[in-house]
Amino acid sequence: MKTLTKRATVYFNPQLHRVLRIKAAEADVSLSELINSAVKQSLAEDAEDLAAFDDRRNEPNLFFEAVLKDLRKRGKL
Repeated sequence: MKTLTKRATVYFNPQLHRVLRIKAAEADVSLSELINSAVKQSLAEDAEDLAAFDDRRNEPNLFFEAVLKDLRKRGKL
């Protein structure tokens, strides 16, 4: 079964384009596969970050100065 794809025009600066072509050749993948993989990885990292923020939503806010004071009080700084 053929995978459906969408076409998009993306402009890279010449140096970045050259590096991407070399990386794709080294990995024996197409430039499209390399870029799709990088975009998916970036989006997955964003999703992980958002999930972590959501998991910690109910934690209390701490003021930086209060944390420093506490660390000094306990001899950690």
